Amino acid sequence: MRLVAEGIRAILQGFEVLRGVSLHVLPGETVALVGRNGAGKTTTLRCLMGLVPVKEGRIALGEVVLNNLPPHRRAALGIGYAPEDRRLVGHLTVEENLLLPTWALGFPAEEARRRLEEVYSLLPELVRLRTRSAAALSGGEGKMVALGRALMVGTRVVLLDEPFQGLAPALVQRYVESLARVRTEKSEVAFLITESNPKLVV
Repeated sequence: MRLVAEGIRAILQGFEVLRGVSLHVLPGETVALVGRNGAGKTTTLRCLMGLVPVKEGRIALGEVVLNNLPPHRRAALGIGYAPEDRRLVGHLTVEENLLLPTWALGFPAEEARRRLEEVYSLLPELVRLRTRSAAALSGGEGKMVALGRALMVGTRVVLLDEPFQGLAPALVQRYVESLARVRTEKSEVAFLITESNPKLVV
């Protein structure tokens, strides 16, 4: 299913942050949204996910208009989201954080376990972290867990907000390799990635 945004306007705290943003992301396509800090990249993803209301414009996944759907309904349609600040639940383990969206959406236990094992096969570095508290993770490990959590529900589209920000060069390389593996294995999934450094997404 194609993810479409047409003429999005968004206002935060009285300021117009987005002015007529439009984009199309096709199945299997990887699109980079590149711009300086403060340009509205994060707000765009939050609008797509339903975390920021859209003043004007249209957002759709295939034939389904998303404008009035809450975030959890969008996740149920197959949109995964890894925010810039990860938003992991610190007192839960890595595995519990990965399973969290499946619990929230009421997935059967068998389906949740199947998806978990798929994520572990795509991101094997998470296996050794599965019992660790999310609060004890490094920044790079937290980014990887956020990617895995997004993949738990992102069967059609995965939104990655500044995935490389704050990572040391070696960790950036590991993340890029993991992302490349995911894109190869899940070639039907569309990825929309925001980044302030264009060299990291070329």
